[in-house]
Amino acid sequence: MILAFFSSLCFIASQFYDIDTPLSPLISASTMNSGPGLLSNFGKKTKALLMRDYQSDQKISVSTTSVTGVTLTSSATNKGGESTGDVGAMYKHKNTLINVKFDAQSNITMTLTLKDIAPSTNTTASFKLNNYKSSKIATTLTSTDIFFPSTKAIASLELPDFRSGKLDVHYFHHHATLTSTVALNHSPTINISATIGTPIFAMGAKVGYETPSSKFTNFTVGISVNIPDSTSSIVLSDKGDTIRASYIHHFDRFKKTAVAGEFTRRLKTNKTRFTIGGCYAVDGQTMVKAKLTNHGKLSVLLKHEIIPKSFVTLSSELDSQAFHKIPRFGLALVLKH
Repeated sequence: MILAFFSSLCFIASQFYDIDTPLSPLISASTMNSGPGLLSNFGKKTKALLMRDYQSDQKISVSTTSVTGVTLTSSATNKGGESTGDVGAMYKHKNTLINVKFDAQSNITMTLTLKDIAPSTNTTASFKLNNYKSSKIATTLTSTDIFFPSTKAIASLELPDFRSGKLDVHYFHHHATLTSTVALNHSPTINISATIGTPIFAMGAKVGYETPSSKFTNFTVGISVNIPDSTSSIVLSDKGDTIRASYIHHFDRFKKTAVAGEFTRRLKTNKTRFTIGGCYAVDGQTMVKAKLTNHGKLSVLLKHEIIPKSFVTLSSELDSQAFHKIPRFGLALVLKH
């Protein structure tokens, strides 16, 4: 079955991509998105349709921005019968961002972000007034085309925990991408991911290597086909133990009406999970969604844009295998002015 799926994807890809075509010259950073994409994005569109906006909690968020640039935000959440809330203020001036938040547990958090304090450097300092031990300073340095054309390097460091530092390197080509993540400590873990192909057809692989034990911690391979109306992918992860196949098909050119499905199987435990769902745009302001899992859980959702950038979302989940249980309901109200 797996081989048949791979074969069908390869056949479809052969209709769009000539494997004898020579590689194009290196591209600039401004056209990084014209390549095959990243392995981590395989199946991402399907996951977003099946998971985004579904919730069983009640949340209200209100924010307003003054003419001076100060944004005030207040939110309240009811999760599992427990209510929480917070009030925050954010001020942005040129390359400086100040954010202060006060929550229901009397925690006061202040975050200061300085952008380009040095060339391509962002620094963020976070402080909790009643818990100084949780305070931290994080610095990120981003460099483009420093090693090769179309290459981006991101180094991050967090104080006082030096062990959380890491170096990310991304290389983009018309027909290939390569990413590498290395932890900046005395026993680093190295993750390398590579894809080849085009925006239409791509194959990728990822390996994780632990230097202290000299062992491979993870191995993932995948294949993806992306045509204007649909996207399909299959990914073999967890050292070959997990198979995930996904598919999404759009019915309109705005890609607001679609159906999707995701199938996951664990070979060691012989367990299978699948989810099917869809979304339909009633009009420019209203969308309905629904999904069904193999466990018989049916979820429906209604999202409506009240005014520009302000939404109300109603969702519900019913367990068809346990009708005696009360359905779960979720509400999200986001108001922005």
